[in-house]
Amino acid sequence: MDTSSHREVRSLETTRALAENVSALIQALANVGPALGCGPTSSKSVKSDISLLVATSGSTGTPKEIGITSAALLASARASNKYLKASKGQTWSLLLPLTHIAGINVLVRSIELESEPIDLRNHVGAYPHADFTAIVPTQLFNALNGDADLLSHLKNAQAVLVGGAALSEEHRSQAITSGINIITTYGMTETCGGCVYNGEALDGVNFELTDDQRIKISGPVLAVVEKENGWYLTQDLGTIVDGKLKVFGRADDVIISGGENISLSAIEFELNQKFPQLLVAAFATADSKWGQALHVAVQSQDQNMKEQISQALVTAMGNHAKPKSVLLLDKLPEIGVGKVDRTSLAKLVSE
Repeated sequence: MDTSSHREVRSLETTRALAENVSALIQALANVGPALGCGPTSSKSVKSDISLLVATSGSTGTPKEIGITSAALLASARASNKYLKASKGQTWSLLLPLTHIAGINVLVRSIELESEPIDLRNHVGAYPHADFTAIVPTQLFNALNGDADLLSHLKNAQAVLVGGAALSEEHRSQAITSGINIITTYGMTETCGGCVYNGEALDGVNFELTDDQRIKISGPVLAVVEKENGWYLTQDLGTIVDGKLKVFGRADDVIISGGENISLSAIEFELNQKFPQLLVAAFATADSKWGQALHVAVQSQDQNMKEQISQALVTAMGNHAKPKSVLLLDKLPEIGVGKVDRTSLAKLVSE
């Protein structure tokens, strides 16, 4: 390997002072010194134009490393701040882990605003004020269901980005009613995180749909990934209404049970509509009789929920949507930030 065209990868130490990580990130963005590795990266070097290497399991659980240039990171941060009408000196609070692109983006946006990010990752008690922040739906759920300190922090922010996983319309409406300026984001590590805000493409970003309704994205925020004519083809399905993108599931989340096609996203949508006070996840296991068996996990210990969930799905979607089991858990396992780990749930059923 020609090492002259490569640079060393140094792991970003999430346990050290945030100011040190910001300093290391500034150097990486300037292409000075090593690139930063986020998450459990294994590569020791990357091409010289890569500033950030992110280990991600996406939504499938298959590990991969995504290399991102400083140009893409800065384009993403500038477009985000522009959309939010953020000005120099305004602040971002960090509520997300630095092992994921969403957390890194908070730091880059802060660097662009020439302000220090407010580290609230392990905060207890009343929160200090921040102009902007970014969270996942689980954190919003917690704020709306008992975490008064977090709720106050979100209400006092100029805008709150919510991404990483689908946000139900019920929770979105509840947040707006509570006084939170919610902005839903869509994106992935390959697009430097969120690049579509409230259905609108950020500056320089474009989205289109293929004939089978898969979403594809182009623009300066794209990471160094396999692209087709400048576009990144996602596994997500969507539609465009009045020029705005609406995401309604993944192309690979449909299972076949007893000859019936069942969308796991559709199952979760129905349950979120019926039980907005609960966190739920639909998943499948291999089954000798049905081919694939549908199951539902719910973050609750209320035994009555088992029958209520089964009945709600049968009423809304038919007998084929009745789950083979309903798991009651203290907490849904996650893969990545805000994404439910369906593989771990399937193992719980198998065991």
